[in-house]
Amino acid sequence: MARAFKAVAVAAARAAAEKKAEGVSVLDVRKSSPMVDYLVIATALSRPHLEAIERKIEEELEALGIPVRHRARPQSDAWRVLDFGGLMVHLMTEDARALYALERLHDGAKEVAWRN
Repeated sequence: MARAFKAVAVAAARAAAEKKAEGVSVLDVRKSSPMVDYLVIATALSRPHLEAIERKIEEELEALGIPVRHRARPQSDAWRVLDFGGLMVHLMTEDARALYALERLHDGAKEVAWRN
């Protein structure tokens, strides 16, 4: 199943990039996370930008037959979390991303190439 979620993570990263998300990163966290196989982390420049990226990712993955299983509630203006099962997507403002530094929590996680 991890192989399938790698393709889903790549699709999510590409969707975020289409909406001009910055610093898009796909991490293989299978060795450090008991809950998910992959993380996508991306930076949004504003709340409307955050919402546009979130919608685009949801639409793209829904088209692949992968609906959102869970989302963080209440919704934050600085950080959105979308749970797709083996993939967790974190969309954050620049300040939130710097503060929480999720990449450091998964130090040693392999970065996955997602660009064409």
